[in-house]
Amino acid sequence: QVQLVESGGNLVHSGGSLRLSCAVSGMTWDYYGIGWFRQAPGKEREGVACMDTSDGNILYADAAKGRFTISRDNAKSTVYLQMKDLKPEDTGVYYCAVYRAYGVTLFAVAYEVWGQGTQVTVSS
Repeated sequence: QVQLVESGGNLVHSGGSLRLSCAVSGMTWDYYGIGWFRQAPGKEREGVACMDTSDGNILYADAAKGRFTISRDNAKSTVYLQMKDLKPEDTGVYYCAVYRAYGVTLFAVAYEVWGQGTQVTVSS
């Protein structure tokens, strides 16, 4: 059974940086992609970044381009989301999730397994 555990969320000032981690365990799929999503209070969940683990192809949402970087450490079975120049509008619960397909997508309906989330709060 695939399990995802996020960590690294925190309270930071505007302009600060954070690195989120997503530890993946129980993965038996032959191919999959992994993504980061976030959900602010009263708003819908939105995709931030994703990676096709079969070829390393990456997709970023417009709000993440130039500030966020998704990466992975295969030895640690961990995917990271490095965030810099954080803004108050980046505040929310950040989730990692996996989908069983080739390619990249930030459509949440494609994702089958989700972590429990980690809170990121950016103060102005």
